[in-house]
Amino acid sequence: MKMRSINPFTEEVAAEFDVLPFEECAAAAGRAREAFAAWRAVPIGERRQRVRKAGELLRENINHCARIATEEMGKPVRQSVAEVEKCAWLCSYYAGAAEEILRDEIVPTEGRRSLVTFEPLGVILGVMPWNFPFWQVIRCAIPAMAAGNVCLLKHASNVPRTALEIERIMHAAGFPKDVFQTLLTDAASAMRLIEDDLVDGVSLTGSGGAGSQVGAAAGKRIKKLVLELGGSDPFIVLDDADIDKAAEMALNARFLNTGQSCVAAKRIIVQEDVAKEFQAKLLEGFQKLKVGDPMDESVFMGPVAKREFAEALEEQLADARAKGATVHLGQEPPRGKGYFFRPAVVTNVTPDMKLLGEEVFGPILPIVVAGDEDEIVRIANATEYGLGASVWSRDLGRAEAMARRIVAGCVAVNDMVKSDPRLPFGGVKKSGVGRELSHYGLKEFTNVKTIMIQAP
Repeated sequence: MKMRSINPFTEEVAAEFDVLPFEECAAAAGRAREAFAAWRAVPIGERRQRVRKAGELLRENINHCARIATEEMGKPVRQSVAEVEKCAWLCSYYAGAAEEILRDEIVPTEGRRSLVTFEPLGVILGVMPWNFPFWQVIRCAIPAMAAGNVCLLKHASNVPRTALEIERIMHAAGFPKDVFQTLLTDAASAMRLIEDDLVDGVSLTGSGGAGSQVGAAAGKRIKKLVLELGGSDPFIVLDDADIDKAAEMALNARFLNTGQSCVAAKRIIVQEDVAKEFQAKLLEGFQKLKVGDPMDESVFMGPVAKREFAEALEEQLADARAKGATVHLGQEPPRGKGYFFRPAVVTNVTPDMKLLGEEVFGPILPIVVAGDEDEIVRIANATEYGLGASVWSRDLGRAEAMARRIVAGCVAVNDMVKSDPRLPFGGVKKSGVGRELSHYGLKEFTNVKTIMIQAP
């Protein structure tokens, strides 16, 4: 069985790799466990040096890394560059902050001395997706290793070159060979690592179905788990919003990464008094978004990552048309090869359409018109997901009040939803459990140990 790296723009096979059988994955887990004993004893100051060096190497190799990501999953290259730069920023953040975050906490009690320590758990398995192939891995692995854990990476099967490049950078940065290992293997082998009790924690970013399976396996073995799953993020435009800015940002929030993002603005909810003006502004900008060769720096949207993704989007759009929606098409993709899907803005959307009931992972943007704030909140929360949301209003008090009513892990006011190494990231409901980033993410895969000392 082979793992292929296929360029979504040219449809050419760039590389093929043998899929690692489970026995070799298990052996890698054994080596990781042996490496953990030594790695956890490395002083945090030295671990921070490796983290800092990883960030430096990402910056030094930024164009090389970006090109690999674009060639494997179709992201426009300027967005790939921004992704790798963000990875370097994360490394810089944890290189500076990890030691203070992991410092023992002294808690005043009746005892002689009481403290809380943060000790690494052991071998952490990262099951990562293709849509942000560098960022998703770095934001999982760097804090885990900074805390003293060791990592096994099971990356998505369509980005093996990215997975190997990340491993190369980690080793060049000074992380020992068995502290970070890329496993070019299948989902079944990854599941067996959990089921056979070969890892101590699991971090998965992916679909709800994958999260449910991995969560069940980890729960059965009582493993620490972080799940970052899908989203159906509302982008709420209130009647006192800056319409020009909101319309411009809505296009970025939905169509960045060709719409293939868990925190994309999947539903525009606009208050009826400004709906006509907002829609006109949005459609005007929408028609200017260039679709084409992702290696062209003027292109905003490339192909989707796989042919079957375009087919699923066509089905969702056809369902909307059949149920009375109006479809506004964007620029036509180039003819010939490439897994392209022509972007669309959809109006006259109703709740029975798949565009609202399912997660749409691609360049389709539905617009829903609502009345008062209670109706807006009801529509925004009428989903099984709870990852992110945006609220647009000139009245910051009003916007914050609405943000508190939205059931989500993150709400951005007058901005698009995006992760930041300094802030916790994650969802509620079927968008996941646990948190990544900030001090919360650094401590997710630690044993928060209480030590209570009394005088003899």
